[in-house]
Amino acid sequence: MDSAPEGVDPNVPNVARMYDYYLDGKDNFAADRAAAEQILKTFPNTKEGCRANRAFLRRAVRHVVDEGVLQIVDLGAGLPTQGNTHEIAPEARVVYVDYDAVVCVHGRALLARKDNVDFVQADVREPDALLEKLGGLVDFGRPVAFLMLAVLHFVPDDPAYDLVAKLRKVSVPGSRLVISHAVDSTPDTTPQALEIYKKATASLSLRTREEILRFFDGYELAEPGLTYPNGWRPDDPNAPGNGIDFGYVGVGRKL
Repeated sequence: MDSAPEGVDPNVPNVARMYDYYLDGKDNFAADRAAAEQILKTFPNTKEGCRANRAFLRRAVRHVVDEGVLQIVDLGAGLPTQGNTHEIAPEARVVYVDYDAVVCVHGRALLARKDNVDFVQADVREPDALLEKLGGLVDFGRPVAFLMLAVLHFVPDDPAYDLVAKLRKVSVPGSRLVISHAVDSTPDTTPQALEIYKKATASLSLRTREEILRFFDGYELAEPGLTYPNGWRPDDPNAPGNGIDFGYVGVGRKL
């Protein structure tokens, strides 16, 4: 990227652009790359973890669509990359949501000629405003799948649980909640990562497995429950990397 859209500071590391860098994308600035490289020095498996997260997204989206849920809201969608949600499930109504200006510019450019797909600029930390924007795009009288892949660990405790509770309240039984969430698996080095993200556009709020499970209150977890990304219904159970444990993933069905 040679220039930044108006209102975007290229000197402040951005979590979406850092994620793009982990996925070997090109939509990032020098500050994003420098911060990401600091993370990689501390957590060398970060790139593998991000790829595992994207692979989980593909399997989870196919699962909810196969179960008959044809409305998907991808919250904190991040920069467009290979295997976007609408490409995985072309038969579904897909609404992407992100608050970042760079993400929105790229997302809208990608989706300019796509039917049944929208991109909304909104902040998940402001759920009431978010739901107001979604009101004209999603039929909350029918099941909807909310995707929050690598999103909630960038939201502090009270706002994060409040967000999920409000999404659960507006959705009908049979709706789905899809989450991936980082955990504090290396307490000796985690403080270094927290410091790096404090200087970025969003700080990390790592949670324990039990705290992540709380997000699924009111939902029934699909098998195999809350597990590592590569352990959730893998296409190939014998594929290498099943031990990557950057966090947990799960898919819940609203009761």
